Amino acid sequence: MQKYVCSLCQYVYDPAVGDPDHGIAPGTAFEDLPADWCCPLCGAGKDVFEEE
Repeated sequence: MQKYVCSLCQYVYDPAVGDPDHGIAPGTAFEDLPADWCCPLCGAGKDVFEEE
């Protein structure tokens, strides 16, 4: 699965890891994240993420 990088703070969303601190299970593709999910480091929305 493709990783995505926040263009503001460089946080990398890795689908293999997910975002368990925010209820996102490992194996969750970026496209399957809820619309209101935001970067756990800077709070930016999904729209500022780019494919790695």
